[in-house]
Amino acid sequence: MGQPVLSSLSSPAPTIARRIRGWRDAAISVSSPPSNLHNRPARSSVSGKAPVYMAEVYSDPQSLRYQRTKLPGCDAQMHLLHLQLEGESINRQSRREAHLKPGDFTICDDGRPFEIEFCQPIRMLVVGISDDLIKRYLQYPQGVTAVRIGGDKGVGGIVSEFLRSVWNRCLYEPEFEIDVSVTDAMLGLVAHAYRLEIGPSVDQNTLAAAHRARIVDYIEANLEDPKLTPTRIAETFRITTRYLHHLFSEEEETIARYILRRRLEDCARALTAPTQRKRTITSIAFDHGFSSATHFGRVFRSRYNLTPREYRRRFNFCD
Repeated sequence: MGQPVLSSLSSPAPTIARRIRGWRDAAISVSSPPSNLHNRPARSSVSGKAPVYMAEVYSDPQSLRYQRTKLPGCDAQMHLLHLQLEGESINRQSRREAHLKPGDFTICDDGRPFEIEFCQPIRMLVVGISDDLIKRYLQYPQGVTAVRIGGDKGVGGIVSEFLRSVWNRCLYEPEFEIDVSVTDAMLGLVAHAYRLEIGPSVDQNTLAAAHRARIVDYIEANLEDPKLTPTRIAETFRITTRYLHHLFSEEEETIARYILRRRLEDCARALTAPTQRKRTITSIAFDHGFSSATHFGRVFRSRYNLTPREYRRRFNFCD
């Protein structure tokens, strides 16, 4: 992958944060995008306070990560439907990952942390849907974020074709409007595609998924805290540790293993970051929630089959 225009997978500095806001704003046609992105916006409103936005976004290879729970300068929470038109992208949210190829789509909730990675030049159609509007069709939309819907067949293919058709009319038919009936057809099809993918009980099942999403967001925001434990998390959300473990019982990792993996991943990125090359391995470990250098070295080697020093040297950086 080419050198990302934005700093990959790191807490955004003020300038980067502005660029990420520019990307989000470009995606829902609110303001001008950063220089490496291009969009042709069309903005329409349905009834009352339930707006729908559409934009076609172009990007060079880059990775974006947004960690805050609310985008500065944006009052309304939005859900962004990403429909891949050209190239491929990876969309991550709430421990899920959607790999999109042309025709595929997924949903991201911009009120919570998310990541999006373009491994090649891409073209993407983005539909911004307000929180209150999408909940008329999916009661708990947080439960379907970063779930991929294939656009090559079935209802997913119908949704993909329909969205592209609506967008083309926005571009080439000045009198065309995304009115209530078009919006109802669009979101009704999207919701139906997710019910077929996840099951008819999607609304009931995604309540637990919404709980998991909030907990994961809390973990991501507090990874650097060495006191972050399942007990602490349960106390914060006023649930028992038994119920906390039950919520994640069908996941591939336990809560504790997830916390450890994410800390190690962040440490590995820091060890190879040019901006961190003068920092000691111990200070990097302590900054990411580890309280023992010995423990950090042991678990790091267990995961990467290299000591932290060996890992750093492999990238020609010296401690």
